[in-house]
Amino acid sequence: MIFNLLFTPNASSWLGKRLLLVAACLAVDSAAYAHASLPTVAETTVHSPDGKVAVTVYQRETAPGKRQLYYHVEYDKLPVVLESALSVDVDNHLLELAMAYPVGKSAHWSETLTVKRTTVTRRDTAWTPLYGERSQIPDHYEQAELEMEKADNDKYRVNLQVRAYNEGVAFRYYFPEHTGGMYFHITAENDEFTLPEGTKAYFTNWAQGPYQALPLKDWPDQSERPLTLALPNGLYASLCEASLTDYTRTKFALSPTKPNTIITALYGAVDALPPVRTPWRAILVGRRPGQLLENNYLLLNLNEPSKLKDTSWIKPGKIMRDIVQSTDNALACIDFAAAHQMQYILFDSKWYGPEYLTASDATKVKAGLDMPAIIKYGQEKGVGVWLYVNQKALARQLDEILPLYKKWGVVGVKYGFVQVGSQGWTKWLTEAVRKAADNGLLVNIHDEYRPTGTSRTYPNLLNQEGIRGNEEFPDATHNVTLPFTRYLAGAADYTICYYDKRLKTTHAHQLAMGAVYYAPLQTLFWYDKPSAYQDEPEVEFFEKVPTTWDETRVVQGEIGQYITVARRKGRDWFVGTLTNNDGRTLKLPLNFLPKGQQYSASIYSDDPSVNTRTHVAIKRVKVKASQTLDVKLLPSGGQAIWLTPSK
Repeated sequence: MIFNLLFTPNASSWLGKRLLLVAACLAVDSAAYAHASLPTVAETTVHSPDGKVAVTVYQRETAPGKRQLYYHVEYDKLPVVLESALSVDVDNHLLELAMAYPVGKSAHWSETLTVKRTTVTRRDTAWTPLYGERSQIPDHYEQAELEMEKADNDKYRVNLQVRAYNEGVAFRYYFPEHTGGMYFHITAENDEFTLPEGTKAYFTNWAQGPYQALPLKDWPDQSERPLTLALPNGLYASLCEASLTDYTRTKFALSPTKPNTIITALYGAVDALPPVRTPWRAILVGRRPGQLLENNYLLLNLNEPSKLKDTSWIKPGKIMRDIVQSTDNALACIDFAAAHQMQYILFDSKWYGPEYLTASDATKVKAGLDMPAIIKYGQEKGVGVWLYVNQKALARQLDEILPLYKKWGVVGVKYGFVQVGSQGWTKWLTEAVRKAADNGLLVNIHDEYRPTGTSRTYPNLLNQEGIRGNEEFPDATHNVTLPFTRYLAGAADYTICYYDKRLKTTHAHQLAMGAVYYAPLQTLFWYDKPSAYQDEPEVEFFEKVPTTWDETRVVQGEIGQYITVARRKGRDWFVGTLTNNDGRTLKLPLNFLPKGQQYSASIYSDDPSVNTRTHVAIKRVKVKASQTLDVKLLPSGGQAIWLTPSK
């Protein structure tokens, strides 16, 4: 720059240091000005129906014949995502050579894309899920679709679809059919999320990992999704993935070149035969962290409607595991389930032999289990039987075991240790869920799989793990982080326990999970045997609490601190409050109840003075919507409430 041409100061002198600082500032300002002054083209803004969310998309010329696509997002005129780049990398040079097409010469595939047309559309509908966290789901948005083609090869076309919802923002790429028969070997999506300075991310690098709050620098690894963010302007956001069915999984990484910027990180390359749509990149936004959980149905909206014509056989419910795997204990589990309003029992790993050995045959029951007698007894008691199968057997025997299990009278299959990440295994798993539906079987996917809303398309997928739950016995601080992070993706199989001595929380904390944590297939008593039950009266809450809901409200909460969730089924309400490792007293307003209606409240609270081994007190009171309850929580404690209209 001119300053350096005129004068080179002595860097060791006071004046020299000041002049160098001024020069550096001028250089930064000059670069920023030069970037901002570049002309923009094809600028389009779409707004949410309530006018709060605005997303603007545009191209900017970066050099002669080269353009870069950008976007930014605002909520209530506050910045959520600052100017961030969007692009995809495609490497088709081998196929281009093979088919005698011109081989692309540009360094970055997207840099020669030109916007040819932009179409803005609006949608305002609602739909009724088979089950869920609410009985009606609004699907209301404004969409811009930018149709682009490469200036150096007009046979290559790609569209960018961008939507603004009241709940947040979503975008994806659409590759129309190539008239010359080309496919797309996608090597990367370079989608940026540049955030305000001081943003904090709730990071975990694996689906079953613990969370930590980190700044946007020095991450130890890529982050799982959803990735929840606390912005310095008081807003909350979460980066999500939706409709992952035949593509590679995306995680999030820090940009190595741009501060305060998160970028998409694909597991691997994708071979896409057009027409094809990528998964959605979604951004949930809210003023309260609980707003993100209330609005997580956005991910369902971004998936296709159900492909199942008959869904009458799909029944959510509560399930208990037989940890002994003997016929006598299985019958005892069925009796316990029937007595305590649970709908299912599970035979977990080893029922067909060591799950990691190829020699283990998932069509044969190991000695000690009279499976026909167990299933028949369960049918008589109204309790269905689930079977676990490791992916090692699933990959070899899926087409054989699904119709066989249906013939046996099995109601569901738990897919264990599934492979996740690659396009191939993602497609395989989608097909495995579809094939289960074809055979009238429910599915629960375990280990590293996290949902992206595909249970809307295949509602026989009742639950999945992808969570650090009671297999690892996490502490209460972790438990009050989960509703604002992992549960934004949808249902999770936390595997609630009650009697195991390894628990790091109170018993009322475990009870309250039944209302706080959403799981159409809710596992209870994970490490417990029926004989562990000693007539503890508060187990009544587990008996009464449903697993699917007509309405969900997050009454209050702070990430990693505490949460209160109120959920309605019919006219009854179920309320769960959890605290972290610290005790606290909260105010619980009951204004979610209908005005003028008196309710009978059963309140289940930790109380060391209660002379039972679980130390849970039950208080029965009459309440109305105008009242506010005092909730006193022990460290790592909780409280559960069942509210039913007074007669």
